[in-house]
Amino acid sequence: MDTQTRRGRKEKVGVVISNKMDKTVAVRVTKKMRHPKYGKVIELSKKFYAHDETDALELGQTVRIMETRPLSKLKRWRVVEVMQ
Repeated sequence: MDTQTRRGRKEKVGVVISNKMDKTVAVRVTKKMRHPKYGKVIELSKKFYAHDETDALELGQTVRIMETRPLSKLKRWRVVEVMQ
């Protein structure tokens, strides 16, 4: 599927933290934000389950994921490309 034709789909970049499932990877997405009261820069992370059709991703690889229809109970993202 061409990613240019998809409009309004969210994309995130994260690191693969688990690949033990069949055609599924867990991806940790981190973002930095300033604390609203104290002003310190903090790092927040969230885990997403993404569909990996090739089932060839390794731990620590940086990937780009895109929002998609629900594929299972927790899987709502798919891997678009491997960055590193």
